[in-house]
Amino acid sequence: MPLLNVIIVILVTGVILWLINRYIPMQQTVKNILNAVVVIVLVIWLLKVFGLLSSLQNITV
Repeated sequence: MPLLNVIIVILVTGVILWLINRYIPMQQTVKNILNAVVVIVLVIWLLKVFGLLSSLQNITV
């Protein structure tokens, strides 16, 4: 995946999250949970895009 596509996905995700935080009224705890979930999903997606997560799939617990 080209680097430009990765940057666009990060920017679009950030803008959508900002719009949700800015214009949708909700409790601060819910906003914090939403922000954390979005950041965790984005980090996992980035690890998969750069191939770092595929090496972790071979580890058995």
